[in-house]
Amino acid sequence: MPRDIRRIVTGHDENGKAIVIADGTTPNVFTPEHRPGVQINNIWRMNESPAHLMSQEETVDGRIALEPPPNGSVCRVIEFPPEKDWIDNIDRDAAHASFTQFGAAHAADTSENPPHPLMHRTETIDYAICLEGEIWLVLDDSEVLMKAGDVCVQRGTNHAWSNRTDAPCFMCFVLIDGTFEA
Repeated sequence: MPRDIRRIVTGHDENGKAIVIADGTTPNVFTPEHRPGVQINNIWRMNESPAHLMSQEETVDGRIALEPPPNGSVCRVIEFPPEKDWIDNIDRDAAHASFTQFGAAHAADTSENPPHPLMHRTETIDYAICLEGEIWLVLDDSEVLMKAGDVCVQRGTNHAWSNRTDAPCFMCFVLIDGTFEA
């Protein structure tokens, strides 16, 4: 069952003192139509690097996209429900539709027979932190089980996330814009 994610954002008052400018549930949550039970909570997004730290402006309004903006970053918490509840209902067309809904049709794996229907590749470096539960990182020819406390540095590889347990898995992702060019 999806849960609310609390987000605390700090900033500065008119005198430069540290204050909390937001404390409450994540204001922008996305539930993809073709991924039953998946809940994506955008925590924060930066539209540039280096980040402008003195701005008080909310950054997660608007449509949630898979990738961060050019030269930007995004932090999100995703709940992955048990895959057994929906995996039989997601074919290649549904997987492509899911990525399209997330603004990333170009990221979907279009190979003949991918190891997982939701394989994808983004031009980002992703820090993936398993907060609760277990999930499989599926790569082209291998898989790695991640458990609570494990961290993956995912560097623009073709991959998918597969929850093969009977309980939800909560992951935190920080995606930073990158390039495949040397």
